[in-house]
Amino acid sequence: MAKKVGFIGLGIMGKPMALNLRKKGHELTVNDLNQEAVQILIDSGAAAASSPREVAENCEIIITMLPASQHVQAVVLGEHGILSGAKEGSIIVDMSSITPAVSIALAEEAAKKGVGFLDAPVSGGEPKAIDGTLAIMVGGKESVFEQAKSVLFDMGTAVTLVGDSGCGVTAKLANQIIVNLNIAAMSEALVLAAKAGIDIEKMYQAIRGGLAGSAVLDAKVPLILERNFAPGGTIAINMKDITNVMETAHEIGVPLPLSSHLLEMFHALKVVGKLMDDHGGIVQYYEKLANVEVRGLDHAKQ
Repeated sequence: MAKKVGFIGLGIMGKPMALNLRKKGHELTVNDLNQEAVQILIDSGAAAASSPREVAENCEIIITMLPASQHVQAVVLGEHGILSGAKEGSIIVDMSSITPAVSIALAEEAAKKGVGFLDAPVSGGEPKAIDGTLAIMVGGKESVFEQAKSVLFDMGTAVTLVGDSGCGVTAKLANQIIVNLNIAAMSEALVLAAKAGIDIEKMYQAIRGGLAGSAVLDAKVPLILERNFAPGGTIAINMKDITNVMETAHEIGVPLPLSSHLLEMFHALKVVGKLMDDHGGIVQYYEKLANVEVRGLDHAKQ
């Protein structure tokens, strides 16, 4: 059933997610600082709002897809924010990757106004945002989840209520540890193989069907071999996520030695101007250490 849905944040992930909601027939109202992205949604049949408040005034479900905790807080709690215009019984679905503490606090503030709140971060990067096959991990009340579930399934194929408020973003933090450390481990292996002089493409085919095979391997190795670091998920965003991982881990007393080292690697890549590369660009950290470049035969230097 079509709903009145608001969407705030039309970036790499948000724009294709919002377009999928239009394709599914929802009455969509959007808001973003990037007017070019807003125009693309208008062309798809969406309406534009001048503020998060205006979005909330016109919608029963308001989705946010923003870079970091401070942006979500400003959009939800600000003078012209969502809660200043949201109707009782409406639902905020924050699909950003923020800290559990902030997400829980926002849910509490929303509840004071009779507004439901779900934290529902996603995994799958831009390709799965485009084709509508995202994995969506959700935290919040089951009754609220049931009301918003159909809209979430219009953006993803794997939608799971993990637990109460904060559980969705906690699951996303765990997801980001696994994804990014997987890329780092893969990068070590690729650089070793490149320095040894073996055919990387043949090595990839040899190992991808075994225990080392993974969705990360299949998504990132072909792009690395092409030297294609166009962002599906930037190093900047993933550095933010791993920073949130470490902050949360320290708060609850969980040492994460591999994640802490990964964060320093991200900072090293930031220093050399790689922040806007895809996180598959982690390989460049290892390449610099070993003075070698991982390339497929078709992309070898002349």
